[in-house]
Amino acid sequence: MRLNYQGLQEKSSWEKIGVTLPKFDWQKMCSATEEKPVWIHFGAGNIFRGFIAGLQQRLLDEGLSDKGIIAAETFDYEIIDKIYDPHDSMTLMVSLKPDGNTDKSIIASIARGVRADVSNSSEWERLRKIFVSPSLQMVSYTITEKGYALRDMNGDLLKVVENDISSGPDKPHHAMSITASLLLERFRAEATPIAVVSMDNCSHNGEKLRASVLEIANAWEKRGFVDKEFTAWISDESQVSFPWSMIDKITPRPADSVKDELTQLGVEEMAPIITSKHTYIAPFVNAEVPQYLVIEDRFPNGRPALEKAGVYMTDRDTVNNTERMKVTTCLNPLHTALAVYGCLLGYEKIADEMNDRELKTLVERIGYTEGLPVVTDPKILNPRAFIDEVITQRLPNPFMPDTPQRIATDTSQKIPVRFGETLKSYQADSKLSPASLTAIPLALAGWLRYLLGVDDEGKEMQVSPDPMLTELQATLKNVKLGEPESANGVLDSILENKNLFGVNLKEVGLAGKVEGMFKELLAGPGAVRATLKKYM
Repeated sequence: MRLNYQGLQEKSSWEKIGVTLPKFDWQKMCSATEEKPVWIHFGAGNIFRGFIAGLQQRLLDEGLSDKGIIAAETFDYEIIDKIYDPHDSMTLMVSLKPDGNTDKSIIASIARGVRADVSNSSEWERLRKIFVSPSLQMVSYTITEKGYALRDMNGDLLKVVENDISSGPDKPHHAMSITASLLLERFRAEATPIAVVSMDNCSHNGEKLRASVLEIANAWEKRGFVDKEFTAWISDESQVSFPWSMIDKITPRPADSVKDELTQLGVEEMAPIITSKHTYIAPFVNAEVPQYLVIEDRFPNGRPALEKAGVYMTDRDTVNNTERMKVTTCLNPLHTALAVYGCLLGYEKIADEMNDRELKTLVERIGYTEGLPVVTDPKILNPRAFIDEVITQRLPNPFMPDTPQRIATDTSQKIPVRFGETLKSYQADSKLSPASLTAIPLALAGWLRYLLGVDDEGKEMQVSPDPMLTELQATLKNVKLGEPESANGVLDSILENKNLFGVNLKEVGLAGKVEGMFKELLAGPGAVRATLKKYM
């Protein structure tokens, strides 16, 4: 059996191995989407394929829509070449249950994958046609938090952004420049309203997306590339809205165990690939069952009936409160703490870390003890119940092949929100003090220790990709395991950097505690475990 339209004709074979098939006519969906597109999504990776595309699949299956989603990739075109095109943009979705069972279904709601590459004239023209279509209702994104960043940790424009600004809208390369350029095409056509929706796992994602797109557009106006009417249109949220959202579903890298199971069942060509840009991806997606998506309901040109697919459609305050609950308290800080300490202690699965007494205690204290006192209650979800699900069901799921190494990716971009927002809340509450915290500063110290690239046994350790890695490791280059005094005075510029922590740790009274814990973690082989035992 092959995962493509032709392969789906073997309906009985798929059903025999327990795979749920699409209930709609795939060819008609593709034709209808091509003629009148309603939804294009940037970021063709696993969270999109395994969650967001499944929402539209449900609407298609139930006859609530006849259109699919167009997937655009701005970073790694090999995903389209090697995963989308050979499989007619279909995904074999494998849901991993805590009892070891799986649900399998074919997600076929993606009409096409497109390379968002201005140097590829045919692909760029396809994107342009999609954006000028009055039927297009929404543009969405899962490009990770760094995909919206225009500046480095020092506040300087990234080189690619500088080039995009100086070259103008005809030659965009950064995702935000591409967005601004394509919105310009829409404005020059009929200026039909549209919603531009970040679905990335970061605080105030709609605000970040809007600010970056507007910065590019305003810079182009100053240089005479666009007129003020365009920047006025893109600034008017009754015309171009930037709804906020909160998303939650863990979609780890493809697991060999899942690939082996699918192969044994007779599904062909399921092996993962590693692209030249180091994306690890497969024709299937494996993920946990729990999933949440909350979206601010501001769509000036209409939208799919997402509420009928399980999405919470609500107001901005509720989205913000739900996102703050998850990202700053109930899940993401716990994940980051497990990631850095898991790498240091040699763990290869997040689930295994939850059997480690000190690490389990660490995340319980970060969530229940230090997070809940300042948690934001969104009302639509209960914060304590959410943490309960995370700690008792989601993180310990032994069949989830999620790794600390994956979660540790881009940690510098995550810490300001995952921990910084809690520190700000403590700072703002006259009855609380950041200096009273223990688990959160221990997590921050663990991240700094992780950056040295040496595990708790003193062996060299691979550090996950991070846009700030080169700069941070340069600052820490003279810090040595077994020589705590080598850290004297080295951390000042890091601990006082608001871009890294959301606050100046010295100003909130935590710099000394984090530095002291960092030195304890440096004492020598075994010091990471000893320090965890001391504080936990």
